[in-house]
Amino acid sequence: MGDFFVIIMEEKYRVKKSAEFQQIMHHKRYKHTSSFTLYIRKRTGDNSRYGISVSKKMGNAVVRNKTKRQIRMMLLELDCYDQEFDAVLLVRKPYFDKSYEENRNQLKDLLKTVKL
Repeated sequence: MGDFFVIIMEEKYRVKKSAEFQQIMHHKRYKHTSSFTLYIRKRTGDNSRYGISVSKKMGNAVVRNKTKRQIRMMLLELDCYDQEFDAVLLVRKPYFDKSYEENRNQLKDLLKTVKL
């Protein structure tokens, strides 16, 4: 459990700053599905970093934070921290109509289609 927990919590795997989100989104390379929009940019560090954004329209802070935790777990299960890109993942409304497994499979398929 130690390594598992460290990967989730380490800052080096996350895009945190607003300016970093803007840089990745400004690059204008994206793919989308019904539940997600994934903006990508060639990575700048040793490993891939992911930023997760859930709009206030999607729910209150509890709902948004739960959604981000679920997506971090999906990314960890899919073992996608060795990709060639940094990414910003935007959650779309249909995410909440699907099960965890459906969303995870959709995210898995989305990440397979990304090429730089």
